[in-house]
Amino acid sequence: MRTSGIVSKWQAAAPQLRSVLRVVAAFSYMSAGTMKLFAFPTGMPPNGGTAPLMSQLGLAGVLETFGGALLLVGLFTRPVAFLLAGEMAVAYFKVHFPQGFWPIMNNGQPAMLYCFIWLYISAAGAGPWSLDAQLRGHVDSDVARLTPV
Repeated sequence: MRTSGIVSKWQAAAPQLRSVLRVVAAFSYMSAGTMKLFAFPTGMPPNGGTAPLMSQLGLAGVLETFGGALLLVGLFTRPVAFLLAGEMAVAYFKVHFPQGFWPIMNNGQPAMLYCFIWLYISAAGAGPWSLDAQLRGHVDSDVARLTPV
């Protein structure tokens, strides 16, 4: 079955869009960690403070901030994404699920979505716009054609 020109061009952009998904999700994810560790861009509710570093929330902040930074630049992407998917699964089942079954009602949507985004990235890889791809030194011909100069 042949695809139209625009469809085939869109499909060829999938690796770059995977990189965009990784960067945007990692940037957003890091803000949860910087909130816990540095009260930036805002502090933790209810009083605007930070989490104690040697606590479960402190560990989550470290993973979210520094793991998110590694994912943002695409370095050690697969193992870091797998670790963070596990963190989000634990967060969902420990914090959100006991408050109810439905993610919309237990405020677990971000944890659930991050879990599956990171699980996907751990399997699919960082994409061409990453330090992992640069260090491997290989770029597919479709990637080279679509990569801006």
